[in-house]
Amino acid sequence: MDSRPVKLAPSILAADFARLGEEVAAIDAAGADWIHVDVMDNHFVPNLTVGPMVVKALRPFSAKPFDVHLMVSPADALVEAFAEAGADILSVHPEAGPHLHRTLGRIRALGKRAGVVLNPGTPLAAVEPVLDLVDLVLVMSVNPGFGGQAFLESALPRIAELRRRIDSTGRPIELEVDGGIDQETGPRVVAAGASVLVAGTASFRGGPGAYRANLEALRAA
Repeated sequence: MDSRPVKLAPSILAADFARLGEEVAAIDAAGADWIHVDVMDNHFVPNLTVGPMVVKALRPFSAKPFDVHLMVSPADALVEAFAEAGADILSVHPEAGPHLHRTLGRIRALGKRAGVVLNPGTPLAAVEPVLDLVDLVLVMSVNPGFGGQAFLESALPRIAELRRRIDSTGRPIELEVDGGIDQETGPRVVAAGASVLVAGTASFRGGPGAYRANLEALRAA
């Protein structure tokens, strides 16, 4: 694993949706490295969240990278809209379209960083043919669709193996982990090789006055 500091990417899925702009500004000021946006379509995953218009509306509230996780199928039709709305990183699932290589190429052609997301049941081999095209691999340590789920222990060996495969490429690919991340699980996924932690509940609990302490506790852990 490299020696770069671990990045924190609070998921706005756990924020107060009635005041989402203020929440993004508050978590930015509290020390977030990235702003993680969970996009769900009630088709690929069993929930419905935000679209490009919301990302566009939130963009003025933070200059931090917007890390947009597309839990949608098909993904291709939305890539351009989210890029134009202000996404900096766009991550897709191998299962979300027939041509993963083309989708990632499209994201990069739009000037954005491209990511692949691996669900708990997705084999690691799914990312192998496209490692030369990705800037990020996101390992889900829960089944996507809902916030607040318990961490799946089976993610740890997958993270460690992915770290080995990423390191063998010599490319600066971020290894991100999302699902059940807190002060107890965070250090374990970092030890396994993660470089970016997505934390929703652990970041946003307690309201804006607690955000800085929440993020500092995650970093300290």
